[in-house]
Amino acid sequence: MAVLVLDKRKKPLMPCSEKRARLLLERGRARVHRMVPFTIRLVDRLVENSVLQSVRVTAAPGSKTTGLALVREKETVDAITGEVSRTIVVLMLLELQHRGHAIRDALVSRGAFRRRRRGNLRYRPARFDNRTKPKGWLAPSLQHRVDTTMAWVTRLRRWAPVTDLSTMLHRFDTQRLQNPEISGVEYQQGELQGYEVREYLLEKWGRKCAYCDAEHTPLTIDHIHPKSTGGSDRVSNLTLACFPCNQRKSNRDIAEFLAKDPKRLARIETQRKAPLRDAAAVNSTRWALWERLKATNLDVEAASGGRTKWNRKRFSVPKAHCLDAACTGPVDAIHGWRQSMLHIKATGRGSYQRTRLTKHGFPRGYLTRSKSAFGFQTGDMVKAVVTTGKKAGAYLGRVAIRASGSFNIQTAKGLVQHIHHRFCTLVQRGDGYGYNLTLLHPALNHGVAEAGEQ
Repeated sequence: MAVLVLDKRKKPLMPCSEKRARLLLERGRARVHRMVPFTIRLVDRLVENSVLQSVRVTAAPGSKTTGLALVREKETVDAITGEVSRTIVVLMLLELQHRGHAIRDALVSRGAFRRRRRGNLRYRPARFDNRTKPKGWLAPSLQHRVDTTMAWVTRLRRWAPVTDLSTMLHRFDTQRLQNPEISGVEYQQGELQGYEVREYLLEKWGRKCAYCDAEHTPLTIDHIHPKSTGGSDRVSNLTLACFPCNQRKSNRDIAEFLAKDPKRLARIETQRKAPLRDAAAVNSTRWALWERLKATNLDVEAASGGRTKWNRKRFSVPKAHCLDAACTGPVDAIHGWRQSMLHIKATGRGSYQRTRLTKHGFPRGYLTRSKSAFGFQTGDMVKAVVTTGKKAGAYLGRVAIRASGSFNIQTAKGLVQHIHHRFCTLVQRGDGYGYNLTLLHPALNHGVAEAGEQ
């Protein structure tokens, strides 16, 4: 993973390698500007005296996780044919985990408490019909996905000389997914035909055979209820099966094929009827994100999910949200994708609610009125060096404060409790996100564990 570089006026320069950043720090030419993602600031360089290349931020929006990639572009022109070839060099891979489900649950809980309170006050007028939503309004859980994605695009623009943006405009047609026969035409035309439905089935069924749980093997699309017995081509009637299972099942109904395995039969019947909640979330937010990206006044490129998967298959790149982002758009070659990935989890900046309630809505505990104690806030990254006692040692991680001064620190190896604040040193202020640097894919692990959580 590349190291982000700023000049002495905090203007972005081209990222550098970890080795070069280490040499710059050792020679006193740079200072540490930020720990995660690691950023240095040069003390003897200005952006006016530097050569910048074309850097692009690519995004693969998702319902639960959005993949981001910071890439450098190289375009070469064939002297004979004049054909332009586009090569992507991956500088940084990131995955942003949203917390839309937590926002939704909090709003549902708050609404239930509000209805209970107002149900005891019948003299209050109804308020459900005196509010109008502005054009383009999104539910808070959906707006959160757009806001957090744009927040990290803005951060990467502040730390790197970004000149272009790319995004995937997913086109999940839920009507055609449920009933392809409604249109009378093929779902996808041309060279990428069928990639959208296949990718949806891979995500829905966990990329393994529904009948034997076989993984890392070629999978085929199978009709749960065969067409010869009245089954349809709806996505709810499609599943994934390895070739041997598909041959054994043949044109038998699933109830007959799995008569001796009722648990698996019940699980498949439940899973095939799963709602298209994630597809609906992506459909609702894709144009809002597109408009926000265009508002940056940078060149924005749009690509389909089918082309992204096609690129991954051509270059033998494993499936990952961040690699989907790196393979977005027209790509003729990709280099440097075998690197670590920064996993970013949206945690929020605390809660305005200072009272904990029971399931019946009665108070059961009160939080402190101040969110800070002894100069620290919950979520800050700290380093604690304990010199005496049973917990002597050095700890690095996120802190959870107490007004008593006895803190908890979440490290890569687990939770360390009751660390006094006088042993703690601030490393980086909490910004509403948790960070975890991991290796990208199990195939690239080579026996090395996770690099650690901050």
